[in-house]
Amino acid sequence: MSNNQYPKLHNATWPGLVGKGGPDAEPIIEFETMLDMTAAAEVDGVRFDGVDIFLSLPHTDVDSTDEDLKRLADQVASRNLVIGSLVAPVWGPTGGGSAMGSAEERKAFLTQVQKSCAIGRKLRDIGIRQYGIVRIDSSCSPAEWAADPVGNTKKIAETFREACNIAESYGERLAAEGEICWGGMHSWKHMLELLELVDRPQTLGMQADMAHTLLFTLGYNSPDDNLLPEGYDWSNKEILYDALGRMTSRLRPWVNDFHVAQNDATVKGSGSHDKTGRHCLPNDPNGKMDIVRAAGLWMRDETGSPTRAYKHINWDGCMFSNETMTDPQTWRNILSAMISVRNAHGWNWGGGESDI
Repeated sequence: MSNNQYPKLHNATWPGLVGKGGPDAEPIIEFETMLDMTAAAEVDGVRFDGVDIFLSLPHTDVDSTDEDLKRLADQVASRNLVIGSLVAPVWGPTGGGSAMGSAEERKAFLTQVQKSCAIGRKLRDIGIRQYGIVRIDSSCSPAEWAADPVGNTKKIAETFREACNIAESYGERLAAEGEICWGGMHSWKHMLELLELVDRPQTLGMQADMAHTLLFTLGYNSPDDNLLPEGYDWSNKEILYDALGRMTSRLRPWVNDFHVAQNDATVKGSGSHDKTGRHCLPNDPNGKMDIVRAAGLWMRDETGSPTRAYKHINWDGCMFSNETMTDPQTWRNILSAMISVRNAHGWNWGGGESDI
């Protein structure tokens, strides 16, 4: 075991919501249950330090009152956890709208960003949240974006710049989620172009999830941007890590939120523009990455030194069955993987402190 104290280790609570609660889906896992499972996990005396939260009912209302937020802080603190990053509910079904949509849709998007940043500030004032970002995405599909790639990217950038103004007024920072299902953000190249067009690196960065960004190398939803050869043989790992290295060298300077994850390189959805990635458990035999090695490409800079660009890392494991998610061994395995990442690529803080 190393003595690295950073980055802190967080679990996401939204896997209890995502893909749950629909007519043909499993029941939602309640917020307090997610907290209990997170708090109970322990490996060699090490536990999770905190949780990241989706600001949407039935977990956490983006319209929470001050009393609601105090109760939330008490729920988390009573389990010796803290709160880190927050997910803004920017999508239409949760009250938001497309970042490249009509004036009304973009206003709804920005309203949700404003509410989320206000909550972030209040949770910091309470003392339960001392680091982390507010996560956003474009809230539109690659197919919608493809109708006018240049014009739509410009609209998204304009909306994101307004979101930056809002975040700065609350002392918050934003992270754009790197996932292939979001229009204008659905490949490593389009993500980079968008971030550069917004050009607010002190306020808007990128959230890198290892499961989603693996698919960037395959060019899903953007075949011209693939980094792995057609018919790639997954047994040749050096080709994979070369592709991951080329991707991370471009995107890593923008990363201000990082998710440890595994992926089996398959996608779900239908049609050429409705695909997104599958998370795997860390010990899944179909997982394509050595988690520790791949994480190092994101967490260490071109000199091999830790970037120290964030104070915590997260495990975001969506779409697992409730049986899997209520098995205590699941969380011990996840925590063990995250500890291994911190042992290999973490640090004890000493300068370069850039996270909120």
